[in-house]
Amino acid sequence: MTVFYFVAFLSIFFALMTIFTKNPVHSVLYLVITFFTFTVHYILLNAQFLAVVNFIVYMGAIMVLFLFVLMLLNLNKDTEPMKSNLVKFMGVIAGCCLLVTFLGVYRVFEISNPLTVNNPEIGLVKNLGKVLFNEFLLPFELSSLLLLTAMIGAILLAKKEPKQI
Repeated sequence: MTVFYFVAFLSIFFALMTIFTKNPVHSVLYLVITFFTFTVHYILLNAQFLAVVNFIVYMGAIMVLFLFVLMLLNLNKDTEPMKSNLVKFMGVIAGCCLLVTFLGVYRVFEISNPLTVNNPEIGLVKNLGKVLFNEFLLPFELSSLLLLTAMIGAILLAKKEPKQI
């Protein structure tokens, strides 16, 4: 239980560092660390598939892509536009709304007994595969066809026409 609270503290700390860091490259690196703490949470919750997907997809692909894009853009203070007071004021209002939402959620959920797992097999990849290929086979296959169609469309849109002489 103490590991959970320690990792939760690290998640919140690095998420706040992501928001408040001025350097965009450091912000992306803090976001990668935040996603790693989420992976640890998934492992603690016995959701190995989500942990692996979070680690590979978010940390391994998307965040590294963000980091390379930020490095290629070469952002510095000269290219950053000045923010008006209206934008800052709207940010404060949005932050206050988020704080009120968190306080409302905190009042609804009272601290209860720790979660006891009735079925320790929940969250394992084997059980996820059984559910996907038995109960949800049609939606799973339809989503694969949709992704295949999108991939073919992207290839056709990106294909250059040969120049005619």
